Amino acid sequence: MLSLHRPLVIFDLETTGVQVTKDRIVEMGAIKVHPDGKEEAKRWLINPGMVIPDEVIKIHGITNEMVKDAPTFKEVGGEIINWIGNSDLGGYNCNKFDVPLFVEECLRNDYDFDLEKRKVVDVQNIFHRMEQRTLAAAYKFYCDKSLENAHSAEADSMATWEVLKAQVDRYNELEDNVDFLSEFSNRQKIADVAGFIAYNKNDQEIFTFGKYRNQTVVSVLEKDPGYYGWILQADFPLYTKKILTKIKLKMAGF
Repeated sequence: MLSLHRPLVIFDLETTGVQVTKDRIVEMGAIKVHPDGKEEAKRWLINPGMVIPDEVIKIHGITNEMVKDAPTFKEVGGEIINWIGNSDLGGYNCNKFDVPLFVEECLRNDYDFDLEKRKVVDVQNIFHRMEQRTLAAAYKFYCDKSLENAHSAEADSMATWEVLKAQVDRYNELEDNVDFLSEFSNRQKIADVAGFIAYNKNDQEIFTFGKYRNQTVVSVLEKDPGYYGWILQADFPLYTKKILTKIKLKMAGF
């Protein structure tokens, strides 16, 4: 069993697509696990404010009719954030998709969801480092169960939580605490969640893409100030732009 020092929220999103900066949440399912072992399950159906494409509906089964009377993220985001509270976060492939998209929705709707003091455990990365499989295969492998209602956010969240508990029980090298699991499930220490800005071995922020890949953010902004403006105007996640702006302000002495 995991040793928790504060709550852990395992969550899963169903969305209008897979583009973090453009797509929207239509369903969020979550399991909040408290240090005393108590578990709370929550589900929110959300009106994305845009048409859900037919090819996406075929995957998760949430139709435009089902969400037309649901609240928007603007209306329900505060409730979700308050429910999460100071919890650490977890999910399946959450580092690359669920967490960046959730934060994008928050910032888009003027909710400043703070990630800096939270740990994030990506169960998929643990699984891939250990077994190289999918969620359904992980559920079968670790829990000996078939995943019913796959692509239901609530079912996927619960399955992910069960897989995480089973992983900790199975592998002696996995410590039963979120600090270790967060570090183990993150292949590189990331500054902006989406992975465009990471940390090098000296704990300095570096770009992970483009012509300045692996160069420190500070050195790039010093020699090419226009790069900051380009990123702000380009199609990068809002949280990436927020972190970059924070670095720039720190350079200016603010």
